[in-house]
Amino acid sequence: MKVTIFSLAPFELPFLTQAARGRYELQLVESALTLDTADRARDSAAVVIFVNDDASAPVLERLAQLGVRFVLVRAAGHDQVDLAAAHRLGLRVANVPDYSPFAIAEHALALMLALNRHLRQADAQVRRADFRLDNLVGFDLHGKTVGIIGCGTIGGTLAGLLHGFGCRLLGADVQPNQELSRRYGLEYVPLDELCAQADVISVHAPLTPATRHLLDAARLAKMKRGVMLINTARGAVLDTQAALAALEAGQLGYLGLDVYEFEKGLFFNDHSAHPPQDPLLTQLLAQPNVLVTGHQGFLTREALTNIATTTFATLDAWLSGQCPPTELTPAPAATGH
Repeated sequence: MKVTIFSLAPFELPFLTQAARGRYELQLVESALTLDTADRARDSAAVVIFVNDDASAPVLERLAQLGVRFVLVRAAGHDQVDLAAAHRLGLRVANVPDYSPFAIAEHALALMLALNRHLRQADAQVRRADFRLDNLVGFDLHGKTVGIIGCGTIGGTLAGLLHGFGCRLLGADVQPNQELSRRYGLEYVPLDELCAQADVISVHAPLTPATRHLLDAARLAKMKRGVMLINTARGAVLDTQAALAALEAGQLGYLGLDVYEFEKGLFFNDHSAHPPQDPLLTQLLAQPNVLVTGHQGFLTREALTNIATTTFATLDAWLSGQCPPTELTPAPAATGH
């Protein structure tokens, strides 16, 4: 059976090939899935897509016309897929919800520590034989209040890591997990209260209509002056233009991003020969208290193994007539009175 993999990066190939174990004919496509590239999936029963692929209704309609029956998202986030359209078209969709919470949580922690201890600047100075310390003063993470927005698997894993650092933990989530309170002393509070109290805030909420620009200018203004903000979730949860203004005003003291609101078509590609014209990103990168990585939080051997294994295990389950736990269904339509 033929499976087309879109947005394939070279680092993924050995993991996907090993997980497929020769059971499927893999068609490898480096290009992203779009309406223009959908025909590459002709004669494929399944497509495997990534975070910046386009699985909107028109693209899904074309895939269904081509004979595709299964859409596998090799990531946890699936906001790029129109689930209602997939359901209408008879396409089955799944993601990989729990590939490695440690990968993302540890990357969020790495951003915190690198920003706090000015590692970018320290490395650059040492490389030019400047060993002064005047502009490298940081703070102890121990004893600080850290707010976690989204306390699911990844946010909960981060809570465990920060508990080990001796942090006071606040959480905001629509479904509080009292086990995190019991184990790590995490206190659930309203989001605005979290923003007002936290010295460091880490975002782990999915992107939904309700969370788009959850952190806007008004909410950024409610944060402690000089707060550190980390986002390893989805770029559009943060109003990036508002964040830049808050940085320039000194309201945000530090900003660490592994995701970017306008990363589609930018991240995961080499643009060094022709740098993209993105004034907002250029202004962000010019700030000494900003650290941006190119959506690499998931990039560990363990996570890549789990992503590939779960992807093909889901396809195996579908083909054997089972309903895998990773399958996604559209949210129920809201009803009025």
